[in-house]
Amino acid sequence: MKYRVTLNGKTYEVEVEHGKAILLDEYEALAPAKSAPPAQTASAPVAQSTPAPAQSAPVQLGAGEPVNAPFPGNIIRVDVKQGDTVKAGQILVILEAMKMENEITAPKDGTVVQVVVEKGAVVSSGDPLVVLG
Repeated sequence: MKYRVTLNGKTYEVEVEHGKAILLDEYEALAPAKSAPPAQTASAPVAQSTPAPAQSAPVQLGAGEPVNAPFPGNIIRVDVKQGDTVKAGQILVILEAMKMENEITAPKDGTVVQVVVEKGAVVSSGDPLVVLG
C-alpha cells in the first residue's frame, strides 16, 4: 500500500509491504495534502497523523544570535524587552510544553536586539524566540 504523509512542510510518499516501509519520494509541500484516511489492514498497522498548524510568514530577525525554542510549546511569559541587558542564565521566556513550565535562559551576556515571540504564541522546535546582540 502507498501512503502520502506531510510532516513539517515536507511530503513523503511511502510504500508499505509486509510490515516494511520504503520511501518512494520526498518533496516540499505547498499546501496540506487532502486525502482519505488509509484503510487499515491486519498485517501492517498504520500510524495516524494530525495536520500541522498553519505556518505564518517568516519573521525577519535582527543581527545577532537567536535563542531558539528547544521543543514545541506555548509561550506563557516573556521576561525581556528590546534593549534590555541580560546576563548568562537569565530567564528570557517561559515555554509551556506537556503541562510543564520551562525556563528558556540567555546562553551568554548581551543585549536583547529583538523579541520575536509574545505571550500566547505557539512555537515549534527551533523557532527563534529572542535575538541577543
